[in-house]
Amino acid sequence: MAFRCDLIIRDATVIDGTGAPRFKGDVAVNGDRIMAVGDLSAAAGQREVIATGLALAPGFIDAHTHDDRAVLCGPACQHCKVSQGVTTVVVGNCGVSLAPLRMSRRPPPPLDLLGDESWFTIGSFAEYAEALEKRPTNVNTLAFCGHMSLRVEAMAGDVYRAANDREIAAMQARLAEALAQGAAGFTTGLYYAPNAQATTDEVIAVGEALRTHGGIYMTHMRDEADEVLASIRETLRIGRECGRGSTNRDSGRESGRGSTNRDSGRESVGDKPVEVIISHHKCSMPENFGRARETLALIDSLGQDQPVAFDVYPYPAGSTVMMPERLRQDVPVQITWSVPHPEQAGRDLDDVAREWGMTRKAAAERLLPAGAIYFQMDEADVRRIMAHPRSMIGSDGIPHDAVPHPRLWGTFPRVLGHYVREVGLFSLETAIHKMTGRTAAVFGLPGRGTIRPGNFADLVLFDPATVADRATYANPTLTSLGIHSVWANGEQTLDPAGLTGAAPGRFIRNPRLAA
Repeated sequence: MAFRCDLIIRDATVIDGTGAPRFKGDVAVNGDRIMAVGDLSAAAGQREVIATGLALAPGFIDAHTHDDRAVLCGPACQHCKVSQGVTTVVVGNCGVSLAPLRMSRRPPPPLDLLGDESWFTIGSFAEYAEALEKRPTNVNTLAFCGHMSLRVEAMAGDVYRAANDREIAAMQARLAEALAQGAAGFTTGLYYAPNAQATTDEVIAVGEALRTHGGIYMTHMRDEADEVLASIRETLRIGRECGRGSTNRDSGRESGRGSTNRDSGRESVGDKPVEVIISHHKCSMPENFGRARETLALIDSLGQDQPVAFDVYPYPAGSTVMMPERLRQDVPVQITWSVPHPEQAGRDLDDVAREWGMTRKAAAERLLPAGAIYFQMDEADVRRIMAHPRSMIGSDGIPHDAVPHPRLWGTFPRVLGHYVREVGLFSLETAIHKMTGRTAAVFGLPGRGTIRPGNFADLVLFDPATVADRATYANPTLTSLGIHSVWANGEQTLDPAGLTGAAPGRFIRNPRLAA
């Protein structure tokens, strides 16, 4: 096949993102698209890369991030992702989104994971999309609208209670507007105090906008510990009833963290359920270690009748805001940031408490506002969840922490190096599929996630023999090994010398927007 194009990557081991076996071949790129795949010895590229001994995969899609603010800061702010081979990030997770919300005082935690009030200046998703287009970065952005952000606006900050009908109607209208302006769906963080008093019926009523405008329901569930099974049932019920168009909106008469309406007996009939994604699926706390067998079986059972997926990060520790009321002596805690005591970032909470001569809870309260890493999961469960066919890989990285969880810089190479090459948890083809083709299919991303002619040229070239994470809890910002080059929309964003400075990233508008 004789032709000319902008770029040919030659003699690569192509892992195409579908899960199919690898093959040797060439890939041609013209403009922002893949032009051809196969034996292209007769073709010529304006630039050619010899990839002998290297693997070429679709650019990795980070299924769960808190990069809402980071993608507005230019290419340098996404070094942590591009250096791992990431070309697309999903933002607005856990009910936390930068848009649509304007604030004049510090947002309640965990909204402050994105920064103080100076960052909450974006009153609509249209404004957010425009900001990304005016100052593009080196990754594509798929954005969700967060329930917590909607609650803070509709309830004038009084979020530690159930919403009334007027407030729910305001949230539903704002979600509908966000979806129409390009948001990919609706997320909740029912685990967190600003959302914990939201009843199941409140979430369903707000989420009805998904039925008419198209979109996904994604959630940090109400409980990932003792009540994890009840939370899975609640999550799947929300997906069913959002699709059905529930009219039960008596949420203003209910309150309580555990209000999941499990005895209502209401089931959706006739309409298509909204697609559900469980965020960073886990079984937290030592007494729940090993329960992934139960949770995965329940998800599979319920998932026979409705679409459900989940993302997972490859570490047995999580990270979020510091929550003194939820500390446990059997769960080690590492400080990631503190407004009044920034010098304590990176330290063990017990060591700080000892120095200050107080209990760990009192020390945690003194550190607030603050963030932390919690060592609360079982490695065997992490592996079970990651290996499950419904899983996708998401970093859940928090880019504005002073001393972040190493997942921010190491997630994708850790899967490829540690879990594929060293542990043998699954094949390289399966790992790439969980980072690319599966993720693109779940989120409905047209033309991304697989190496096929006509698709967007989001590509990563890496060495399967050396790819590895270097980020640790002590040194969390070390760049990974073995990532050779990255292209997004046909432009090279990383070469062997580092970031190129190119900013070809795009805002991906709601791909499931109803006609």
